[in-house]
Amino acid sequence: MMKLSDQDVGPLIQAENRYALRALETPRAGAILARCLLAVAAILVLFMFLPWRQNIRGTGKVTALSPAHRPQTVQAVIAGQIQRWHIQEGQYVHAGDTIVTIREVKEKYFDPQLLERLQEQLAAKKSGLVAKREKADALRRQILALQQSRDRKIEQSKAKLEAERVKFRNAENQYQRNKKLYEAGNIPLTKFQEITYKYEGSVADYQTAQVEIERLRAEYEEKINKSHADLNATEADIFDSEGEISKLTNEYANTRIRNEQYQITTAQSGYVVRAMKAGIGETIKEGDAVCTVMPEASDLAVEMYVKAMDIPLISKDRQVRIEFDGWPALQFSGWPSVSVGTFGGTVRVIDYFSAEPGTFRILVVPDNRDEAWPQQLRMGSGARGWVMLDNVPVWYEIWRQLNGFPPSLYEAPLDQALPARSGTGTKEKK
Repeated sequence: MMKLSDQDVGPLIQAENRYALRALETPRAGAILARCLLAVAAILVLFMFLPWRQNIRGTGKVTALSPAHRPQTVQAVIAGQIQRWHIQEGQYVHAGDTIVTIREVKEKYFDPQLLERLQEQLAAKKSGLVAKREKADALRRQILALQQSRDRKIEQSKAKLEAERVKFRNAENQYQRNKKLYEAGNIPLTKFQEITYKYEGSVADYQTAQVEIERLRAEYEEKINKSHADLNATEADIFDSEGEISKLTNEYANTRIRNEQYQITTAQSGYVVRAMKAGIGETIKEGDAVCTVMPEASDLAVEMYVKAMDIPLISKDRQVRIEFDGWPALQFSGWPSVSVGTFGGTVRVIDYFSAEPGTFRILVVPDNRDEAWPQQLRMGSGARGWVMLDNVPVWYEIWRQLNGFPPSLYEAPLDQALPARSGTGTKEKK
């Protein structure tokens, strides 16, 4: 038998190995897996370029848009002791209905006839005021009469003074002539003495008339000044009486209003949801809450809190998707069109200051273009929301989430929550 050399054996082994490799077949399951992986990879690549709706997440609760429709506490205006309850929890009450009756606890108001007594005091003060005003009028008339009497008598005294002055001048002229005649020896001494006596009498009468005018003035000034002093004192009493009357009137009005506060009433219609105070005889203070009334609200809204870093991107009328507690939902925040169980809303109010450190409050109202909110919603129910922004690729959103960046806008919102500053009218890009 012929032996083969090493050179002849090598090619035979290589040919046999190639035949073995050709004989091996790829498993069918492996081929299918490979194709599936390739398809998944292709789908993932295409998925990365799908549009994704950026959003801002927030949590909050159901409330009312109008403050008047939110839960209201009925408070006691005055201190008192509970005497009787007129309602029960869960009962519907109308505006003006009595919630509870209280009795007085301050000794100043214990007298049941306090209003009548105050009215009597007020009537007495008013009668005294009328008498003082009549006295003041009488003093004014007296002052006027004294002034008129003074003027009349002074005019009479002036007329008399003028007559005495004329008489004095005549007597003086006669005295001067007779003096010359006497010095010339034409008349006797007795006649000159008689004329001198008349002259001196006219001088005395003239001076007396002058003094009489001054005396009348002084006498009437004293009387008028006394009447003025009495008038001023009376007017001061009038002012004091008017002040006391005003004080009594105020006290009477306050007491009458206080008596009306013994019946604590509700300011608006709604359901009594909680009684803050308990049994009969419990004492309450001014401003203490007696119970809480929940008005019937037709303007439901969601009070939602968002991060401060996101608030510049939110503007009024932005669309919001909301999920309420108690309503099962399947929410795809990036694709709101395929979400199930959520409800639409729009941003109505954006606070101008931070409600809590790092958060701002917004109010979201129902979107009339979307499904109506459930009728069974109650105030205070929990809610989660997503404020919808602009569309971006999925890969960008994943990159943003991994890096912790805030959502971005291509333009600054036209309706900012805060007033626009000067010089910021150009478009911004983040």
